[in-house]
Order: sequence, then C-alpha cells, then structure tokens
Amino acid sequence: MLGTKGRCTTRYVCGLGVLIVLALAVGACSSSKTPQYPADHQRIRHIDRAVEALREAYQEKSRSNFRSLMQSGDRLESLQRQVEDDFDAYHAISLEFTIERVIIDGDDIDVYVHWQGVWKAQPEDTGMRQRGHARLQWIGTDTILLRDVQGDLPFGMKDKQALSDAPLSQPVSP
Repeated sequence: MLGTKGRCTTRYVCGLGVLIVLALAVGACSSSKTPQYPADHQRIRHIDRAVEALREAYQEKSRSNFRSLMQSGDRLESLQRQVEDDFDAYHAISLEFTIERVIIDGDDIDVYVHWQGVWKAQPEDTGMRQRGHARLQWIGTDTILLRDVQGDLPFGMKDKQALSDAPLSQPVSP
C-alpha cells in the first residue's frame, strides 16, 4: 500500500517487491546458454587464443614464443627471419588483429585478419603506421600451429619500409 508520499506503508508489500526484483535478476544472470556443439566451440576458442598469442609474441618481441606457434619446417623460415629483423629494427611494435573470417576444413584452418599497427624505431618517434589484410593458415585441433601465411602481412615491416624508402631508379639516357 502506498502512502501519500509514494512510500510503502506495509513492509510485506515492499519486501515482496524487492524479492521479485531479486528473483528476476538472479534468473537473468544464471540462464547461460551452453554451446550446441561444445567440441567445435572449444576448437574456435583454441584458434582465437593462437591468433592472439601470435599477435602478443610479435608485439612483445618474444622470439621463443613466436617460434613456438609455428609448425616446424622450411615454409616459414623466411617469415621467421623477417620477424627477427623487425624485433632488432624497432624499439616498440603495437599491433591489433581483427578476425574477419575463419574457415575450418578438417585439420586445416584459414583465419582471415585485418591488422593495423605502429612500428617505432626510437621511443620518441611518432612511428610508422600501416594496415592490411592477411590469411593465416593454421593446422591442428587442440594444439594450433601456424603453417603458412599469405597476403599483406604485418610481419617483415623492416623490409617493407626499406623498399618504400628506396630511391626510384633513374632512367637510362640514350
């Protein structure tokens, strides 16, 4: 019962209202949806963690962590050299990945990412800003390893900068 000032005059009615609000709040918080395909959901989480670990290892300039995410073999040796050149050339690397699409075919995983980043040679530099799209090809189910890369990669920025800073060749006069 409400009095003239809008307050409950009966503690029972106020207490009941508070209990109803609390029951609705608890019911809303406890109703979590379980994934329809838990194994697939778990694999997607592994893939997401692998992509994030690759980004973090590059940004933190961790050679061992970056190598640990790669499948062994010759296919990624040039990428590894480019990444290590970046680690040596830049004081700070800031990199962001946005996953656009994931395609899973058996053990093969294609992750299409949009990336953007800033590479600073010295702490006081404003840095070089770049962005692009890449395809990261992974393999695995529980342990996800990078097996190949394609597209405009954020890795090897030192070589890209050297190419863009190179003077254009002079035409040969007759």
